Amino acid sequence: MDKHALMIVAVCALVTLLLRALPFLCFGGRHGAPRLVLALGRVLPPAIMAALVVYCLKGVPFGTAGDGLRQLAAVAAVVLLHLRWRNTLLSVGAGTALYMLLIRL
Repeated sequence: MDKHALMIVAVCALVTLLLRALPFLCFGGRHGAPRLVLALGRVLPPAIMAALVVYCLKGVPFGTAGDGLRQLAAVAAVVLLHLRWRNTLLSVGAGTALYMLLIRL
């Protein structure tokens, strides 16, 4: 293996390790995480998911019957599966698989 490529991999591994350890170094003491960080941890994941849904559906044509039905069906499947089982991997994976199936029909 090339020495340059090995150094790149080593630096990437070190940066990844440090980024993973940073929250434990900052908030691992007796005091725990500040209330702001805990509040952001509760609020940001749903907000990010909502922003991703809006971004993914921004170009969907909803002008006539049939336009966007595949996308809406996949979104509805994701929502229903997530409400039922609360498993993000299952709901997003099944929604993606359903959308891929629907665009092939």
